[in-house]
Amino acid sequence: MITTARSGADTLKALKYLYGPGRRNEHTDPHLVASWDGFAPDPGRDGEATLDQLRDALDLHVVRYGRQVAKHVYHRMVRADPTDRNLSDEEWGAIARRVVAAASIATDGDPDGCRWVAVHHGDNHIHILATVVRADLTQARLRGDQYRTEAELTKIERELGIKEWSDTRTPQYRAGIPKRPKSPELRKAERLGQEETGRARLRTGVRWALAGAVREEEFLARLTAQGIRCEVRRLPSGDARGYKFALPTGEPGPPVWFSGSQLAADLTLPKIHERFAAGIDDPALVGQGRPATVRYRASTSIDRATATIDDDPRAGQVAAVVSGTIEVLDTLALTSPVLSRKEINQAARALEFTAVARTRAARAEARVMRSVARELLYAGPAGGRGEEGTAAATILAGLILLAIVIAKWHAARGHQHQAAAARAAARHLRTAYGRHAGRPIAVLDTQGRQLPQPARDRHETQARRALPADLAARVLADQGWAALAATLAEAEQVGHDALALLAQAAGQRELASADSPATVLTWRIRRGAQLPAPAPIVTPEERRTGAALSRTATHRTAGTPAIAVSPPSPPLYGPDTGHRAR
Repeated sequence: MITTARSGADTLKALKYLYGPGRRNEHTDPHLVASWDGFAPDPGRDGEATLDQLRDALDLHVVRYGRQVAKHVYHRMVRADPTDRNLSDEEWGAIARRVVAAASIATDGDPDGCRWVAVHHGDNHIHILATVVRADLTQARLRGDQYRTEAELTKIERELGIKEWSDTRTPQYRAGIPKRPKSPELRKAERLGQEETGRARLRTGVRWALAGAVREEEFLARLTAQGIRCEVRRLPSGDARGYKFALPTGEPGPPVWFSGSQLAADLTLPKIHERFAAGIDDPALVGQGRPATVRYRASTSIDRATATIDDDPRAGQVAAVVSGTIEVLDTLALTSPVLSRKEINQAARALEFTAVARTRAARAEARVMRSVARELLYAGPAGGRGEEGTAAATILAGLILLAIVIAKWHAARGHQHQAAAARAAARHLRTAYGRHAGRPIAVLDTQGRQLPQPARDRHETQARRALPADLAARVLADQGWAALAATLAEAEQVGHDALALLAQAAGQRELASADSPATVLTWRIRRGAQLPAPAPIVTPEERRTGAALSRTATHRTAGTPAIAVSPPSPPLYGPDTGHRAR
């Protein structure tokens, strides 16, 4: 169920709407299903009752109050899911009584509660109308009523066996997702021709600066490099209270500041300091290894994170994996070539809506994912072809599966919107993956189809022996089977046991959700066996680009990131933002 409330100053006007035809003639048979004492006049069913009489009864305590009450009308709508059964008047009446009690309009056993009515007029929803002056001539204390009524409706849904209409209304969901822009922000972005609001661009910039940072000084320096202003708000004692951030405006007047909590729940000072406290696994690895090597290493950690959710689905573990995955995606967006950067960035933004709210993240899992992000950042920009393109395809394949597992975890708990956001992230990652994997998979597919028939038969037998029967059937029917067969043949040529490689790759979990399990096995085997990238003809331009990137990696120092983060400026996801690495 969903519920929303509003206030007003005209009881009769509200009643005319509830008992009238509606804005589009959608109101049918309006009538009372409950009231403060069960005896309120009902103009819908009693031919002698009038709206004026009902108004006078509701306003009795307001008139007795003796002075004007600003917006004394309390109007709350409660709606069931359209696919649920129609609830009876008795059920709606019981729901109304529990809602007004939860909202502190009229609690159980309180003779001095406010006066209220509940009107049902079709479409499986009711309207609760109340006046906020109690019989003891005090005003009802309604602060926090939305949270209390939502919690009560959750209980009602479980008791009645009906579906949650929208988890976006729950406090748990709102506490975890990024803060949505307000109407003036949206209008300003539209007026300036910007794809996103300043708040959204600022949030992305803060996340870019945070991705892989292990100290506050580093985080603040990277904000400055983007042109983002940051100030630490302090208590009278001098202790840090929180951060506030602002984008450069380029216009006269003061900047528009947002606190960390106004950007996202995990961008407050305490939450950011929790990340720093988690540390990283092996500082010696930072700055060591080429971009392709680091991506292969990172994909192994991502596979382990996927298995973590499968093995230990506690909320704290999942919270750490989700937070860390966003950080990994941010560093990938910063270091990936243009052909996949936009989709990776969009995947990160979609995954922000899958946060597990009000849960302390497991520090060990957070440390693992932050370590991956830092290694990727310091490895520097990667190209989109050759070995680096193959490594990018490998890590993206792992991230797709991780996003799918996150979606399944949320769906199993009834978190409809979080699951949908995770699936959206997986779609963006599939697009990015296709841009890197297309050429190498095509090369492997050609090689697999050219294998002699005895070799193809041998690899088919190996697949049936190494894999469970249902998985083997899927793999052999998969359009990626030829590429996997070519990989097995290549591994055998350099001395590997293809049967053992298949069993090991399949044992790394979560293939049931893969669109192409054969392709996932291909990348896992190539990574584990350290096979070179499939080698199509390399153009002179690609050779020169690869050489330039190698020189960049050779001359960098471990103490400085291999990239400098560009300031987010409109349009944020345009083709020329960030650092170009072709």
